[in-house]
This record gives sequence, C-alpha cells and structure tokens, in this order.
Amino acid sequence: MNTSIIILTYNNLEYTKKCLESIRKYTKSGTYEIIIVDNNSKDGTKEYLKTLSDVKIIYNKKNLGFPKGCNQGIKKALKNNDILLLNNDTLVTANWLDNLRKCLNSDKLIGAVGAVCNNNENRQGLLLKYQNMEEMQKKALENNVSNEKRWEEKVFLIGFCILIKREVIDKLNGLDENYTPGYIEDNDLSLRIINLGYKLMLCHDAFIYHYLGTSFRKDLSKFYPILNKNRAYFLKKWHFDTFTFDDIKSSLFPLVEKTNKILDINCGIGVTALALKYKFPNTQITGLELDENKRKIASKFINVYSKLEDINEKFDYILIGDLLEKIDNPKLFITKIGNYLNAEGNLILNIHNPVNIKNINKMLKGEFINNQTNFFTLNDINNLLKENNFINPTIFSWYENLNEEEKTLLNKLKEYKNNIYYTCYTIKAKIK
Repeated sequence: MNTSIIILTYNNLEYTKKCLESIRKYTKSGTYEIIIVDNNSKDGTKEYLKTLSDVKIIYNKKNLGFPKGCNQGIKKALKNNDILLLNNDTLVTANWLDNLRKCLNSDKLIGAVGAVCNNNENRQGLLLKYQNMEEMQKKALENNVSNEKRWEEKVFLIGFCILIKREVIDKLNGLDENYTPGYIEDNDLSLRIINLGYKLMLCHDAFIYHYLGTSFRKDLSKFYPILNKNRAYFLKKWHFDTFTFDDIKSSLFPLVEKTNKILDINCGIGVTALALKYKFPNTQITGLELDENKRKIASKFINVYSKLEDINEKFDYILIGDLLEKIDNPKLFITKIGNYLNAEGNLILNIHNPVNIKNINKMLKGEFINNQTNFFTLNDINNLLKENNFINPTIFSWYENLNEEEKTLLNKLKEYKNNIYYTCYTIKAKIK
C-alpha cells in the first residue's frame, strides 16, 4: 500500500456508495487503503458503513467538521502512506491515482497534487462532453494519459481531491482546525505547503467527476456565517483576503502571444504568473507587488519587486490590469511604464466601460457604487496611449451576460437613443 484515501461522510449515503464503487473499480488493488470518518450521519450511512469489510472507519458521536475529521483520518492512516483527501461526492476514473502519484513522485519539491473535474472553480475544470456517467468514464480514460506537459503549478488546490506527500503532512501536523466546521481550510493548507518550500501541481491528466453535493452549501443561512468567520480568520492569519486567489488577469490572456519576458504589475500572490508559465513554459515572468504579504507568496514562484524603479530590464509584455482606473496620475504612469518595454513591446490593460448597460441600470436604481478613481472612454484611452508613443492599439471586448431586466432596459434605451447621447441641452423658446 502507498496511499491512504480519507473520505468524510455526513449523510449523502448515495454519493458515498457511488464514490466507493468507483474507487474499487478504477484503482489498482493493493495500492491504497480507504479510511472513512463519519460525522454522525442520520440517513443510514452508519448502518451501510458497518457492512464494509475493506474500509477503516471512525464513527464520531457528533459532527466534528471537515478539518478535524481529516486529521482523525490522517492519524489512523498507515505511517508511510501518502495522504489523499477525497470528497464523498466524487466519482474517480481510470488511471486517476496512478497519474496523481506519477506527478507527486516526479520531483522531491512537489508537496501535493490535485485533479481536474467538471467544475472550473480555481481554473481546475476540464470540459469533457458526455451524455451519461458511462460516457464520462470513456472520455476520462481518453484524457487520463500521463503527460508531464499537462502538470500545472498552482498557488492553491481545491480540497475535493488532493494528494499530499507523507513527509509534508507530517511537517504540517494536519489541517488547521480553526476552520471548523470547514471551508477555506484548503486555501490555508495550500499556502502552508508552499511556505515549507514545496510546489503544488494540478494534473490535467487526472479527471474525476465532482457532484458538488456537500452538506455545507445546502443551507445557505448556515453556510455564509461559516464562510465569513473563516474568511476573517484567514485574513488575520495571512494578512490578505481569500479573494486574492481569484485575482487573475485572465481577460488579458488572449492578447498575449509567444514571448520571452513579461512584467506583471500588481501580481498579487502569483496566480496570473503561474497561469502564464503554464501557457508559455519558457517565458521569464517578473512581478511588481506593493503588498509585502502577497509579495512573500509570489516570490516563491517568480522574481518580485516592490518598486518599479528597482527594475533594470525591459519586457515584451507589461500587464497592468485595471490599474489606470485606480491611480492618481495615469498619464505619468503611462509615461514611466513605456521605458520598460522592448522595441515593439506591448502594454496590455483593462478599461471598464462606464456606460455599459449594467452600470446604467444600477445608476437608474440608485445602486451604482464608484470604486474607481478614473473613468475612461475609448477615445480617452486612445489619446492617452498615442500621446505616450503607443501605436496600433488592439481592442478585445468582453461582456457579462445580461439578465432579463437589463435586456429590457437596453431595448428601451435603443428607442430613446438620441436622449441618452446628449449630456446637455441649451433651449431657446418664445413666449406666446
């Protein structure tokens, strides 16, 4: 044996049955043990578990939550086994564990690996087209061919399926139980692994199906207080919020081509940088980040500076996101940043359209919140770029799907287009 698969159960009996069936069918016998920690299920799960002879089981007299339950399972695991945390609302597929293990053992600096699934949270999704679970398994078999070029370094791995080296989990002494009953403990676990000097890898060659049927999300009146409590604890511990993990400049990616050197301004904890490294493996990426706590994490992956003036090289691309909308002197910044581009280098930025239909709808209802320092029209941006020797701007437009209220408003505005074009009227009228 070399892997201890730890599964927590709290009701959801049918999910658990299907999960265990898939493990037995698609995982090589003799390479794993299953440890189930039941958090006092009430739906017949405990009675079902008592019929199993090939599983180690811990029965809790009350619901101890996810982090504590996982730690119980880790303590019960065979001492030399790696630890795999797996949600009970998953279905594993052919070669899943073999491929995860190949990646984990390919480098002594890899501390944990994760799988992709049918949901794209944290960009861990893989779009496979299928009509039923039988067809899903066939598609997964085609996908699950081990390939090191499909291993992506990440800042964070979602805990629905994460395989952790034994030496790493021993150094960590398990999950942080302050996140009980659960949620955000996997963000915390990921950063703790990185801080030990290890890498996290996402295996695009290991697909599993995730139902997303966990008990946490079912009662939102209980879910959000737990989520907010754990977010507050995370912020106190790491000094930046959990939304930082989602802070990726993905809307800029379509405009980046094969390149040698990229400067990522406001690089955060390195989410954008790692995504770019996966897309362009031989590219040198440099970061600029003012926040010391974020910079400490990003520096694990790339060279990061705190001041633009400390950078003494030029780049093929500079990514600034929506920075122009938030700084006091955009013109001065554009002038400075041009000095850091190679000949024919590219500046890539985001500019939000202040008169998009969503903003108009909010303003009409008195709900619009201005969290920007500057607003720009396309003409404003074109003129600003032109004044600073930037030429031939390429505009890549994107939009969010409109709801029915916004669609109705858009149609009304089309009827009165002249009235919304003009900002002011000067009127002369005679008296009768």
